[in-house]
Formats: sequence, C-alpha cells, structure tokens
Amino acid sequence: MAEQTPVRQSALDGHAVAGHHGVEGAGVTIAEIPDLVLWQMAAWSDTIDSAASKAVQQAGVESVPGFTSASGDHRRAVLRIEPLKFWVFGASVSSESAAQSVVLDLSHSRTHLRLTGDNATDVLNSFMPIDLREQSFPVNSVASTALHHVGVTLWRSDAGYELFLPRGFALSLWELLRDASLQYGVIVK
Repeated sequence: MAEQTPVRQSALDGHAVAGHHGVEGAGVTIAEIPDLVLWQMAAWSDTIDSAASKAVQQAGVESVPGFTSASGDHRRAVLRIEPLKFWVFGASVSSESAAQSVVLDLSHSRTHLRLTGDNATDVLNSFMPIDLREQSFPVNSVASTALHHVGVTLWRSDAGYELFLPRGFALSLWELLRDASLQYGVIVK
C-alpha cells in the first residue's frame, strides 16, 4: 500500500469564518495562505555569498536581497531575515551542501496570513513597533518584529502584507487582527 502524505491542518480551522464582518465597506482583507512552503538557510560569514547564490537559485529569483529585504514576488521569493539567514519562500530547498549553510524546513511551524486593503497598514500599526508607511517600509521590505508581544516576520510583498506567525500563536493573533479590522470592515477569506 502506498504511503500518503498527511494533510496539513490549519491552525485556524473552524475559527476563520469567511465573509464580511464589521462595518459596511472593506478596508481590510485577511486571508490565510494555505500550504506554506518555507525553508530557512543559515550560513557562516565565510559562506554567506555561496549560500545566498544557492538560495536565489533554489527559489528561481533574479537577485540576492539586501539586509531586511526580499527578492521575488508573492509566489516565490528569498527573504533576508537576518545578516546570515535567508528564508526561501514558495520553493523547496535541497540540503546537499551542509558545508555552506544549515537548512531547516519551517513550513509546518508557521501560519501565513496576507493582509490587504486601504486600512491594512492602520491595523498593523496598531500593534507593531515599526513605521509601515510606504516611504519607510516599501514593497519587498522585511522585518522581524513583534505582534502583541509575539515574534513574527513581516514582509511587504507585491500582493500586500505577508505575516508569518508561529503556529502556536496563530489563532490568538488572527483573532486580534480580525477584531482590530472590524472598525474598517473586514473580508475574511
């Protein structure tokens, strides 16, 4: 009998009720992006260049991102989350080169949310200690920050704000974001 891959269950199953909530209008849209593929590559100072090249090759993007930035789009990207760490988003990474970097699959440890809409910045600025105005946090900016005292990673992609939440805190943080969005009208997808 062939072995089947287990189906990943969302941390939000049964809680994220799709539809319009709050006041009339839709200032914010919150969507859980299913089937996250996220790999971390951590390198050493003398191997960072070769690890960066490998990350870009594995993701199929054009360039190595600078510090606190990303290269790619909302489907596939490389995020530079720390000086010696990259996240490869949307593509699998082989661990064949352990001498250059340490590779770790983070796919099941995070919940991926996307916030869009005219008031998405307002909602996030209610909880995050960073300036999210366009001139300070433009598209392809990345930040390791806090959301209601929980460490999260935020990336402003071409599609909106991409939030990577620790799975164990995903439900409470999702509820916090949904409740804060009610004042603007929120569509949950």
